[in-house]
Amino acid sequence: MPHPSPPTPHILVTGGCGYIGSHVVRALQERGDSVVVVDNLCTGHPWAVPEKVLVKGDLADRSFLSQLFSSHSIKAVLHFASFIQVGESVHAPLKYYDNNVAGTISLLDAMSEAGVKKFLFSSTAAVYGTQATVPIVEEAPLRPGNPYGRSKLMVEEILRDCGQAWGLETVALRYFNAAGAHPSGEIGEAHDPETHLIPLVLQTAAGRRDAVIINGEDYDTPDGTCVRDYIHVCDLADAHLLALDSMKGGSGNRAYNLGNGAGYSVRDVIDACQRVTGKSIPVKTGPRRAGDPSVLVASSERITMELAWRPRFTSLDKIVEDAWRWERKLAGK
Repeated sequence: MPHPSPPTPHILVTGGCGYIGSHVVRALQERGDSVVVVDNLCTGHPWAVPEKVLVKGDLADRSFLSQLFSSHSIKAVLHFASFIQVGESVHAPLKYYDNNVAGTISLLDAMSEAGVKKFLFSSTAAVYGTQATVPIVEEAPLRPGNPYGRSKLMVEEILRDCGQAWGLETVALRYFNAAGAHPSGEIGEAHDPETHLIPLVLQTAAGRRDAVIINGEDYDTPDGTCVRDYIHVCDLADAHLLALDSMKGGSGNRAYNLGNGAGYSVRDVIDACQRVTGKSIPVKTGPRRAGDPSVLVASSERITMELAWRPRFTSLDKIVEDAWRWERKLAGK
């Protein structure tokens, strides 16, 4: 009698119905990986991933996780499930520590029980806070200025402890400002409420908002507005695949910045959106957002040297073009 085929190993993607997670799911599937997505859909969108790969569930539900790991052959976990709004985290810190930290602990506990030892973590440039030197390197002091950044740093520290305790191998990818959309126009950014600059500007260009609010014009930057490093979401997805492939099953803990190494102010972004859309975009000035550093620009030299990552979409106008294609689709719904 022939032996039954072993189950197909899956890559578990938590929060895979979100903006970045859905683009990583697509990249994984395009190269032939088997994926299972877990999302509680509190902010994610079921249309962002194929229905057949989605399992609705919450990371806080330990029995759900045990059943998930027992019913699937999981070889690695990519963890995107978190709350991400800096301003909200300042006013509701316990919400962020409960979801971002406690939820991750529950997931890691289930992984330990199931013997899964590869973990790729969606971290953030917010772990750095305000830095005196830019571009920011991974060795820079970690001093987050808001609960969102602190929640991500706490998880990074937990991952190091788990690596020492039971051989968990981890890679933390510290994103700067993810932007753009899939060039196909089929998936993109759809937060509710939306807090990210490029979609807010493009929603204004599309007539879905009356004006762009510039949150603070008195920062220590050339034009007084915040400066950020924008990276195309598909370049982020490429980096996740490279980081996953670099995990060989041995214990270890690495962190990489992901950015383009170029800083653009809020006004630079508005100008780019006007160029791409051909529309005049009305602007109003508002107060600073709590917890916002003035400048965040990455050095991505480490991941470039160690994993040969090369961003494909480095032009701000190209990032805006893809985001505009997606926005026009949303506006037409």
